[in-house]
Formats: sequence, structure tokens, C-alpha cells
Amino acid sequence: MLVTKYLRPESLSDAYKVLTEEKKSLIIAGGAWIKLSIKKIDTLISIDNLNLNQIEITKDSLEIGSMVTLRELEINKEVNELYDGILARAIHKIMGINIRNIATIGGSIMGKFPFSDIIPALLVMDTKLIFYKQGEITLEEYLETPKMEKDILLKVIIKKEKGVGFFKKVAKTPLDFSIINIAISKCNNKFKVCLGSTPYLAKLAINTMEYLNKHSKISEEIINSAIKIMIQEIKFNKNVRSSKEYKEELAKVYLKRGLKKVIAHVG
Repeated sequence: MLVTKYLRPESLSDAYKVLTEEKKSLIIAGGAWIKLSIKKIDTLISIDNLNLNQIEITKDSLEIGSMVTLRELEINKEVNELYDGILARAIHKIMGINIRNIATIGGSIMGKFPFSDIIPALLVMDTKLIFYKQGEITLEEYLETPKMEKDILLKVIIKKEKGVGFFKKVAKTPLDFSIINIAISKCNNKFKVCLGSTPYLAKLAINTMEYLNKHSKISEEIINSAIKIMIQEIKFNKNVRSSKEYKEELAKVYLKRGLKKVIAHVG
């Protein structure tokens, strides 16, 4: 990666001005994944002087600054209490501690990485993003926007709810990227299901969720039907880590296991 100029602005307004006025400029958060997607940058803008590395606990939510590292989230008591610790468990599967001490929640989200383990866990919770100019949008809206205007992610807000969750990552080795990952939650009697590393960007299985949420009691037959719906609506394909067929089989197995674990926990 070639960087022509490196800046550390002292204010958000200065950072935003450089970001929007210089065509080939980019925000660097932790920088753990930046080499995977960027070849050349004219101006690299660091935001580590802008006080975006705090976790604020309110009555209704967790407000996580975009520069908070994945390791800080992994060991945070409040994060471990969210949805049975689903976010902390997803983070624990990401590379080693050295990487988790570098990678930030903001960088992990803004990169829209298909291999992300953290995005599926965030999608099955009530997660919103706060941007400097655009303001508040849901995580799902951000991921579905093909090309958003340049902006600075300030914080991630996760609503505190008494839900339960399941997360599974399948990889060839503990430090490898996912062959596939899946996150499932149940909150207020509603299921959410998200598949990632398919190998496409993580996506909520909307039709599968709607089918599950029509039933007050989930039987083996309903789970099997939900699996068929999930395979039809989620797009799978081969990549360097596995075949399309193997990803589909893994998704079937862990959707069933995950639903059963979530239901048993609630019960």
C-alpha cells in the first residue's frame, strides 16, 4: 500500500474537510484490514486524536465510539451481557489478541468486509450508526447502501435488550477467516437470523425470520422448513476456502443447532 500523506487532525471538522475535499483520501481506524482493500491513498487521515475510543453505558443502550478496539469490547462486562454475550463470542473468534488490540469496531463496520464475524452479530441486535454529517442510520441501511457519501463514523449504538443469541464461525484454523458464519437471536419473541462469509457480505435472512416469527412454538418440522427457506433466499457461492455446496451444508447444520440452542435457552 502506498500512502502519499498522513494527517492527524485535532478536530472532527478538520478531518471531515480533508476527507471530502481530497479525492483519494481515507480514514484509518485501527488499520488491521486496510491493506486488504486499498492499493494507493493520497491522504490517510487518522482519527485517534478525536476522543472516539469510549464506551458509554446509558439506561437503554451501549454507545461505542468508532475507535474502540475489538479487544476492549470482548472483555467489557456490559458487552458480555448483551444477548447472552453474542458479540463478545463473535469477536473472540477474530484472529489473535494482537489483531483484536488493533482492529476497531468502526473500521470493522466501514470496511463492509464479507469475511466479517462482527457484522452478523451486530445485525441480529438492534444496532444503529451515528455519522458526523449524515447522523443516525441503522447498520442494515448502511450495509445496503452501495455507495454512501464520504463521512466519519462516530459511534455504534446497541440497544440494551433481554435477548439470547447464538454465534458460530466455521474456519479451517482458529486464526483463519470464516468459511461461513451465522448469528441467531431471539428477543421479544422474535427471531433474527444472519449469514455471513457466504462468501458475500453478511445478510439477514428476512424470509426465514418471517416464517419463524409466524409460529408461537418452533417444532422440528418448522425448523426443517426454515432451513429450506434460508437456502432459497441466501446466495451462496464458492471461494478459495470452500465450495458452494459445503457452505450450504454448514448453513443448514448450524441454523438447526443455533435455533435449538436459542429456544432451549429461552425455555
